Amino acid sequence: MTALDATRAELGLVVLYLNKAEARDKICRAIQYGSKFISNGQPGTAKTVDSTTTLARKVFRLLKFVNDLHGLISPSPKGTPLPITLIGKARNALLSTFFFLDQIVWLGRTGIYKNKERAELMGRISLFCWMGSSVCGTLVELAELGRLSVSINKLEKELRHVDKYQDERYRNKLKQSNERLLALIKSSMDIVVAIGLLQLAPKKVTPRVTGAFGFVTSLISCYQQLPVRAKTKSQ
Repeated sequence: MTALDATRAELGLVVLYLNKAEARDKICRAIQYGSKFISNGQPGTAKTVDSTTTLARKVFRLLKFVNDLHGLISPSPKGTPLPITLIGKARNALLSTFFFLDQIVWLGRTGIYKNKERAELMGRISLFCWMGSSVCGTLVELAELGRLSVSINKLEKELRHVDKYQDERYRNKLKQSNERLLALIKSSMDIVVAIGLLQLAPKKVTPRVTGAFGFVTSLISCYQQLPVRAKTKSQ
């Protein structure tokens, strides 16, 4: 493969990545929370970027509540314990509610929906739903990591006389464990972001702290949206 072919292939991955609406949304999210970190809630260019990007992101999320509504009514993977299933379904319900209410917030901020007080109330309720979904996501990832740990330990005992890293089952379990761990970090950090946006602890979770945590989780989300080949190369 020539250098031109390699460059063309890499650019193809970039185009594939940027063609995903979810990837563009997460890039905008990184800009939003990065601006929030810089501004620390103070008037200026960074705060303006934060506000405008926040409103622009809501357009990306129009009708997105359908995704989690579909997940809510879809069957869980076979063998998933009932408690994990219930928490996962609660997460779907909360996320779907968050995205639905977020549309009302967008209508209010654009002036289409005239009742601004109710729109702001809906916005606050939606953030509580998002925080609840992040808590549920954290619990699900903790439980799944525990299940994976048991499976990995069993495999290690089974493969104790051979090179376990040559076993495809073991490598797949490790990959799943790493992905779950990353998702756990993201969901737990998003709880702090939600607390900051709701101003539940304004002295401890300042706009700068909210921006820092939100920026990190945005970068994680951007990474999670990478094509499989690009992820493999980065590891």
